[in-house]
Amino acid sequence: MQDRQTLELAPGPRSVHDARRWVVRTCHELGRADLADCAELAASELVTNAVLHGEAPIHLQLHGTAEHPRFEVHDSSTIAPQPATQAGGFDLDAFDLETFDSLDEEQLLALTTVGRGLDIVSRASIAWGAEIDVDGKAVWFEPATELSEIAGAPYQLTHSSNPFAQDHTRVGEVAVQVNGVPVVAFGRFQRHYRDLRREIRLLALAHEDDYPLARVLSDHFDALERPLRSNMGREQVDDAAGAGHHSVDLRLRMPRETARLIGGLIDLLDASDEFSRAQRLLTAPRTPDQRAFQIWFLGEFRRQSAGAPPVAWQGSAGSGAPSRAL
Repeated sequence: MQDRQTLELAPGPRSVHDARRWVVRTCHELGRADLADCAELAASELVTNAVLHGEAPIHLQLHGTAEHPRFEVHDSSTIAPQPATQAGGFDLDAFDLETFDSLDEEQLLALTTVGRGLDIVSRASIAWGAEIDVDGKAVWFEPATELSEIAGAPYQLTHSSNPFAQDHTRVGEVAVQVNGVPVVAFGRFQRHYRDLRREIRLLALAHEDDYPLARVLSDHFDALERPLRSNMGREQVDDAAGAGHHSVDLRLRMPRETARLIGGLIDLLDASDEFSRAQRLLTAPRTPDQRAFQIWFLGEFRRQSAGAPPVAWQGSAGSGAPSRAL
């Protein structure tokens, strides 16, 4: 599963050819040959846009379920795609061809390239959109069985997180020390959490009736967004990575209830694993090492919110066990 989940794409026109072949092969491997034509068409347009207007690295990923497979084109630009009818551009269905004479060269170029390409994506999909993250974006689509002759699926723009006001609460805070955090393991945890949260949210967004539990899980992830963004120690880990350190001792302060909520993410991740298995999601599950690290890391917030002393991580980034209390 893992080897077919992601296709790394090099800059240049060859990447479009590789992407087209990959999505067609993937549809056949899933037993969804009926989606191959539209998947090939939409992937070609989105990878072309990423190569021309995005930023490297670029990669193509498979998510969703076999019934509702979703392809995502990732790049490092945070600029969302602008469908013509959403960007003050042209509605190709309502456009009067006689007005072409009034368009300047730049407008004609916009009409015949990006706007038209995204219109094709819309017509080749039952759902599509973009999710903007702090370090890039994912433009995604669920292929249709045939190209629509009328207006296609609506464009859905979401953001993985929204800016929050600084929380200056000091009363009732607790000091949380998370000792010996492996930089690599922390990075994997952050990526897994981000990908899982997007997976659950997009399933709920496009297929809430088919996956009602996805909406419940997505709402729980949203409720945790503020405490996780403000109190996970990402900046300290980034500084340690920049200095070439393999591990870091995190020193954090937060309201006791916030620490308890962060510790509760253990249960939410386990529930998401159960949901993923039950719905046979195409996203790769957590490895035992990843789960062990997450249980230890999040457990430190839960334990210390209840007054327990810190317990350091012992071992490599991918294995090991907590050591004695310090």
